[in-house]
Amino acid sequence: MRITLLTIFPEFFPATFADGMIRVAREKAKLAIDVLDLRDFTEDAHRSTDDYPFGGGVGMIMKIEPVDRALASLALPAKGERGPGTRVVLTSPQGRPFTQARAIEWAQLDHLVILCGRYKGMDERVAEHLVDEEFSLGDFILSGGEPAALCAVDAVARLLPDVVGRFDSVESDSFHSGLLDCAYYTRPAEYRGWPVPEVLMSGHHANIARARREEALRRTYERRPDLLANADLSDADRRFLRGLERARPAPES
Repeated sequence: MRITLLTIFPEFFPATFADGMIRVAREKAKLAIDVLDLRDFTEDAHRSTDDYPFGGGVGMIMKIEPVDRALASLALPAKGERGPGTRVVLTSPQGRPFTQARAIEWAQLDHLVILCGRYKGMDERVAEHLVDEEFSLGDFILSGGEPAALCAVDAVARLLPDVVGRFDSVESDSFHSGLLDCAYYTRPAEYRGWPVPEVLMSGHHANIARARREEALRRTYERRPDLLANADLSDADRRFLRGLERARPAPES
C-alpha cells in the first residue's frame, strides 16, 4: 500500500514514521509513505499556500492551486474517475468521523492520499472537485490536519497483512468487532489486595471466552451504548444485555 501526505509542514512526520507499527509496516514493505510539501507547488516568491477569504472575515483560507498541482504530480485520475483502489481524502472538522470501519476500508486501498487542512479552512472547491471525502477525528479543533493524518496512517498501518504479529489481537480491539474491548490483566495475580478475576485464572477456555464477551458487552452498554445498534450480536448477547437493562437502577423521580 502507498500513502501520500500533502502538507505545508512536512517536517511534522518523519520522526513519528520511524516508530511503532508504521515503522514495522515500512520495514516489511507493506507500506510506502511519501510526504509532499504543498509549498513546492506554489508559483510566487513567498511560496504562499493561503489567502484572505472572499467576502471578508477573520482567518486565512488555503488556496486551491497548490493542491491541484500537487495532485496532478501524482498522475491521479480526476475525481469521479478514480478506481476503487485509490482515494483522496481531506482532514476537516466538517468531515465524517474517522472510525475503525473506515480504517479497515482504507487498508484495502492501493493508494491513499491525505490532504492536511490548515488555518480557517480549505477553499471549498477542493472538497467539491478534487477530493473524494473529508474526515474528522472528532468534535474538536486541531491546529492543523497533520495530527489527524498521523492517526489515520497509524490506524491503517496496523491493519496491513503481517504488520501485527497476531492479527487475532487486532480483531479483538475496541471498535473492530463493533464493541468496546474487555478488560485484560497480567502478573501478578494479586496486587495490593486487588485480585485478577478468578475466571481468567481457571484455564477453562470456554468460560474465559464467555466472561470476556460479557465484559465487552457490559462496557459497551455502560460507556458507549450507541455502538450496540450496529454491533453483530448473538441471541446470547441480547439476553445478557436485557439482563443488564433489567438490573439498571430506575431513574430518580
